[in-house]
Amino acid sequence: MAYVDGFVAAVPNDKKADYLKHAEESAAVFKEFGALKAVECWGDDVPDGELTSFPMAVKCEAGETVVFSWVVWPSKAARDEAWQKVMEDPRMQPDHNPMPFDGKRLIYGGFEMIMDR
Repeated sequence: MAYVDGFVAAVPNDKKADYLKHAEESAAVFKEFGALKAVECWGDDVPDGELTSFPMAVKCEAGETVVFSWVVWPSKAARDEAWQKVMEDPRMQPDHNPMPFDGKRLIYGGFEMIMDR
């Protein structure tokens, strides 16, 4: 079964184009090193919660939108093998492909797929 890296972040609305450029460049690198797919979603109906929510989790501020993204790998082993290469690739360095959002509020994790229908 495939393996997924998931990400949630708050991106300034006026940086949507910058974010998409960043994501497209990152996706190319992920795929070059074995990812099957990279998906980016711009929040459209992401309500605030009382106890928890996507906006609360990333401390979304006025003028920002929550983004939800994931990268699908063939397996955890494939992801683990690729991840160091991805992070060392010059195209992923901040001076070449800066994150157009506050990386301190980025939530990410690796997930074992248990269903895919």
